[in-house]
Amino acid sequence: MRSMRPSRRVTALGSAGALVTATLIAGAVAAPSATADSRHGQSREQRGAAIAAERAAKAGIDWQDCPADWGFEKPIQCGWVSVPLDYAHPNGKQIKLAVDRIGNTGTKEERQGALVYNPGGPGGSGMRFPRRVTTKNPIWANTAKAYDFVGFDPRGVGHSAPISCIDPQEFVKAPKADPVPDTEADKSAQRKLAAEYADGCAERSGAMLPQMTTPNTARDLDVIRAALGEKKLNYLGVSYGTYLGAVYGTLFPGHVRRMVVDSVVNPSRENIWYQANLEQDIAFEGRWKDWEDWVAKNDAAFHLGDTRAKVQDQWLKLRATAKQSPLGGVVGPAELISFFQSAPYYDSSWVPVATVFSKYVAGDTQALVDAAAPDLSDTAGNIASENGNAVYTAVECTDAKWPTSWKKWDRDNTRLHKDYPFMTWANAWMNLPCATWPVKQQTPVDVKTGKGLPAVLIVQSTRDAATPYPGAVELHKRFKGSRLITEKDAGSHGVTGLVNPCINSRVDAYLLTGTTDSSDVTCTPHATPTP
Repeated sequence: MRSMRPSRRVTALGSAGALVTATLIAGAVAAPSATADSRHGQSREQRGAAIAAERAAKAGIDWQDCPADWGFEKPIQCGWVSVPLDYAHPNGKQIKLAVDRIGNTGTKEERQGALVYNPGGPGGSGMRFPRRVTTKNPIWANTAKAYDFVGFDPRGVGHSAPISCIDPQEFVKAPKADPVPDTEADKSAQRKLAAEYADGCAERSGAMLPQMTTPNTARDLDVIRAALGEKKLNYLGVSYGTYLGAVYGTLFPGHVRRMVVDSVVNPSRENIWYQANLEQDIAFEGRWKDWEDWVAKNDAAFHLGDTRAKVQDQWLKLRATAKQSPLGGVVGPAELISFFQSAPYYDSSWVPVATVFSKYVAGDTQALVDAAAPDLSDTAGNIASENGNAVYTAVECTDAKWPTSWKKWDRDNTRLHKDYPFMTWANAWMNLPCATWPVKQQTPVDVKTGKGLPAVLIVQSTRDAATPYPGAVELHKRFKGSRLITEKDAGSHGVTGLVNPCINSRVDAYLLTGTTDSSDVTCTPHATPTP
C-alpha cells in the first residue's frame, strides 16, 4: 500500500453498487488529448491551463466562513476555484475545487504570500493545513508569520467533484479474507474483485476518470495559484504531494517561488506506478523489522518478546488466529495489516500499535477489535475513506501504463513475497484494478529542470517505508540546483512535521529567506518513541 493513499481496508473490495454520477458542473467528456497546438508551440493542455489561470486571476476567490459541516473554525475561510475538467478544452466542462486559507500571523510587512499544501494520496485532502495555525503548531509558527496557509481538495477529492467506485458502506465492511493467497482459487477470487472494482469506477465516475491524472492536478494547482493572486507558487508537498510538486515544477518551472518536497516519490517514468509499489513492498519490510527491533528492545513494557524473531512469532500467531476465525467476527488478516501498517509508516504509531498488540497477547482481544475493526456507523468517515481510495486508484491507474498480464503480476509478487511478506500481496490486490483499467492510461511526465526553476528543498529519511530513499536522490538529480536534507537512520514518513531542529531550522530558513546550505546536509534522527 502506498503512503500516498489514505488509510482504508485492504483486499476483498466487493462489487460496485448503484450508479452515482460524479459531482460535475456538466456531463461527460472525451478522453484527454496531448495534441500539439502549432499556433502556440504548446500542447493543448498547456494552452488550456494558461487560459484557465488567466480567467481565475480575474475572478479571484470569494472567501467566506467555511460551511459548518466542514469542521474548520474561524478565522479559516473557504472558497471555490473553477477549473476545466479537460484542459484540452478549457472553455468546456468545468468543475469546482474547494480551497481554504488562514492569513499570515505576522505583520503586513512580514507577509510573503500564500503557501499551498498537498499531503499526499493521491486522494488526500489538504484542507486541514490552515489548522496548523489555529492549533498553534510550534513547528510552523515562524513560517505562519510570513505566509497564508492554503489547503485544497484536489480534483475528485472531498468537496471537489468527488468520485466513487463502490458503495462506501460496502467498502468498509470487514473482508476477513487473508491477502496472502494459499491457492490459485484465492488468486482468481482476488482478480475478480479487482476487475469488479475497476468496472465500478467506470460505472460510478466514468466522466471523471480520463481526467484524473497528476498533470491535470498540477494544472489545477497553477489555476489555484492564479486565483490566489500569486505570481509564483510557494508549495509544500508530502508523499504523493512530492510527485505532484515534481510534475508542477516540470510543467511550470517559471511559476515556482519556493518548493519543499518531503518524503519523495521516485519520479522516474519507469517507476510510475507499478515499479513504485514493488519497491515500496521491500521498504515496508525493512521498516517493519525496525519496529519489531524496537518492540523487542522495550520488552519490559510490551512483553511481546526480547528479540525480533520472538515479536515476529507473535505477529504470525495473531495472523493465523484471525485467519482461522476473525477476531470479534470482524477482524481478519486484512484488517490486521490495515491497522499494523501504521507502525512502519509513522513513528507516532509505534507506541499505540505495540500497546494494543501487547494487550491482545495478555488476553484483551477487545482492544484490538476496537482498534482494527471498521466502524460502519461512521457514515461521513466511510464516505471519505472510499473516496480517498477511489482517487488513489483513479490517479495511479490513469497516470501510467500498467501490466495487463496476470502472469507478470503473479511472478513479481510471488517472488517478492518470499523475502518481503508483510505488505506484498495486500499491496498487489489494491493496485490490481489498474490491470483492467477502463480508460486510456497515459505516459508519465518526464520530470526535469526547466527554465526559471529555483532551488527546490528536498527532505527525506533513509528508512522511509512508503517512499523509499532512492526517490529523493533521483529527484535531486533531476532538479538541478536542488538541495537534499537527509535524516539518517530514521524512517517516519513525513519528516517536516516532526521535531528535529536540524531539519526544522533549515525548512524555516528556506521558506523565510530562500536560502539553503552550500551543500547537501545529513541530520541525525529525531527522537525515538518512548513507551
